[in-house]
Amino acid sequence: MMVTYSISEAAEKFHLSVPTIRYYDKEGLIPNLKKNSSGVRRFTKANLDSLNMVECLKNAGMSIKDIKQFTAWVLEGDSTLDKRLEMFHELRKSVLSQMDQLQETLDVVNFKCEYYGQARIDGTEKFVKKNMKRD
Repeated sequence: MMVTYSISEAAEKFHLSVPTIRYYDKEGLIPNLKKNSSGVRRFTKANLDSLNMVECLKNAGMSIKDIKQFTAWVLEGDSTLDKRLEMFHELRKSVLSQMDQLQETLDVVNFKCEYYGQARIDGTEKFVKKNMKRD
Protein backbone atom coordinates (compact mmCIF):
# COMPACT_ATOMS: atom_id res chain seq x y z
CA MET A 1 0.00 0.00 0.00
CA MET A 2 1.33 3.43 -0.99
CA VAL A 3 2.02 5.90 1.80
CA THR A 4 0.10 9.16 1.34
CA TYR A 5 -0.08 12.39 3.29
CA SER A 6 -2.88 14.78 4.13
CA ILE A 7 -2.89 18.38 2.98
CA SER A 8 -2.15 19.42 6.58
CA GLU A 9 0.89 17.16 6.67
CA ALA A 10 2.10 18.57 3.34
CA ALA A 11 1.52 22.12 4.57
CA GLU A 12 3.48 21.46 7.74
CA LYS A 13 6.34 19.83 5.86
CA PHE A 14 6.79 22.85 3.59
CA HIS A 15 5.74 25.55 6.08
CA LEU A 16 2.86 26.57 3.84
CA SER A 17 -0.77 27.28 4.55
CA VAL A 18 -3.44 24.83 3.47
CA PRO A 19 -5.05 27.50 1.23
CA THR A 20 -1.70 28.01 -0.52
CA ILE A 21 -1.46 24.33 -1.34
CA ARG A 22 -5.06 24.32 -2.54
CA TYR A 23 -4.18 27.26 -4.80
CA TYR A 24 -1.17 25.40 -6.21
CA ASP A 25 -3.40 22.43 -6.92
CA LYS A 26 -6.03 24.63 -8.59
CA GLU A 27 -3.29 26.15 -10.77
CA GLY A 28 -2.12 22.68 -11.84
CA LEU A 29 1.27 22.89 -10.15
CA ILE A 30 0.96 19.50 -8.43
CA PRO A 31 0.45 16.97 -11.24
CA ASN A 32 -1.45 13.76 -10.57
CA LEU A 33 -2.69 14.83 -7.15
CA LYS A 34 -5.52 12.46 -6.30
CA LYS A 35 -8.46 12.71 -3.96
CA ASN A 36 -9.83 9.82 -1.95
CA SER A 37 -13.44 8.65 -2.13
CA SER A 38 -14.44 11.46 0.26
CA GLY A 39 -12.85 14.09 -1.99
CA VAL A 40 -9.88 14.70 0.32
CA ARG A 41 -6.50 15.33 -1.33
CA ARG A 42 -3.91 12.65 -0.62
CA PHE A 43 -0.27 13.49 -1.40
CA THR A 44 2.16 10.87 -2.65
CA LYS A 45 5.94 11.19 -2.55
CA ALA A 46 5.79 12.36 -6.19
CA ASN A 47 3.26 15.05 -5.24
CA LEU A 48 5.49 16.20 -2.38
CA ASP A 49 8.44 16.30 -4.79
CA SER A 50 6.37 18.52 -7.10
CA LEU A 51 5.46 20.77 -4.21
CA ASN A 52 9.12 20.97 -3.22
CA MET A 53 10.02 22.04 -6.78
CA VAL A 54 7.30 24.70 -6.78
CA GLU A 55 8.69 26.14 -3.55
CA CYS A 56 12.24 26.03 -4.90
CA LEU A 57 11.24 27.87 -8.06
CA LYS A 58 9.21 30.41 -6.08
CA ASN A 59 12.14 31.02 -3.73
CA ALA A 60 14.31 31.60 -6.79
CA GLY A 61 11.91 34.36 -7.83
CA MET A 62 9.96 32.55 -10.53
CA SER A 63 6.36 33.62 -11.11
CA ILE A 64 3.43 31.22 -10.80
CA LYS A 65 2.85 31.69 -14.54
CA ASP A 66 6.40 30.50 -15.30
CA ILE A 67 6.12 27.63 -12.83
CA LYS A 68 2.93 26.57 -14.63
CA GLN A 69 4.84 26.60 -17.91
CA PHE A 70 7.63 24.50 -16.39
CA THR A 71 5.06 22.01 -15.04
CA ALA A 72 3.44 21.78 -18.48
CA TRP A 73 6.83 21.09 -20.06
CA VAL A 74 7.52 18.34 -17.51
CA LEU A 75 4.20 16.73 -18.37
CA GLU A 76 4.96 16.98 -22.10
CA GLY A 77 8.06 14.87 -21.56
CA ASP A 78 11.42 14.62 -23.27
CA SER A 79 10.49 16.85 -26.19
CA THR A 80 10.82 19.84 -23.83
CA LEU A 81 14.20 19.00 -22.31
CA ASP A 82 15.94 21.85 -24.17
CA LYS A 83 13.34 24.36 -22.96
CA ARG A 84 13.67 23.20 -19.36
CA LEU A 85 17.46 23.29 -19.50
CA GLU A 86 17.41 26.84 -20.88
CA MET A 87 14.92 27.84 -18.19
CA PHE A 88 17.26 26.58 -15.47
CA HIS A 89 20.28 28.31 -17.05
CA GLU A 90 18.35 31.60 -16.96
CA LEU A 91 17.14 30.90 -13.43
CA ARG A 92 20.73 30.27 -12.30
CA LYS A 93 21.78 33.67 -13.69
CA SER A 94 18.92 35.32 -11.81
CA VAL A 95 19.72 33.54 -8.53
CA LEU A 96 23.41 34.45 -8.81
CA SER A 97 22.43 38.08 -9.32
CA GLN A 98 20.15 37.92 -6.27
CA MET A 99 23.02 36.41 -4.27
CA ASP A 100 25.31 39.28 -5.31
CA GLN A 101 22.69 41.79 -4.18
CA LEU A 102 22.24 39.96 -0.90
CA GLN A 103 26.01 39.90 -0.35
CA GLU A 104 26.12 43.67 -0.82
CA THR A 105 23.30 44.01 1.70
CA LEU A 106 25.10 41.71 4.14
CA ASP A 107 28.28 43.76 3.77
CA VAL A 108 26.38 46.91 4.82
CA VAL A 109 24.72 45.08 7.73
CA ASN A 110 28.10 43.71 8.89
CA PHE A 111 29.64 47.18 8.69
CA LYS A 112 26.80 48.63 10.75
CA CYS A 113 27.21 45.88 13.35
CA GLU A 114 30.88 46.82 13.72
CA TYR A 115 30.09 50.53 13.62
CA TYR A 116 27.43 50.47 16.31
CA GLY A 117 29.34 47.92 18.37
CA GLN A 118 32.32 50.24 18.50
CA ALA A 119 30.10 53.28 19.12
CA ARG A 120 28.53 51.48 22.07
CA ILE A 121 31.98 50.64 23.48
CA ASP A 122 33.06 54.28 23.04
CA GLY A 123 29.74 55.56 24.38
CA THR A 124 29.36 57.80 21.32
CA GLU A 125 29.39 57.78 17.55
CA LYS A 126 31.75 60.75 17.49
CA PHE A 127 34.97 58.72 17.19
CA VAL A 128 33.49 55.98 15.04
CA LYS A 129 32.39 58.46 12.39
CA LYS A 130 35.98 59.68 12.04
CA ASN A 131 37.71 56.30 12.12
CA MET A 132 35.34 53.87 10.39
CA LYS A 133 34.69 54.47 6.74
CA ARG A 134 32.81 52.16 4.44
CA ASP A 135 34.17 51.91 0.92
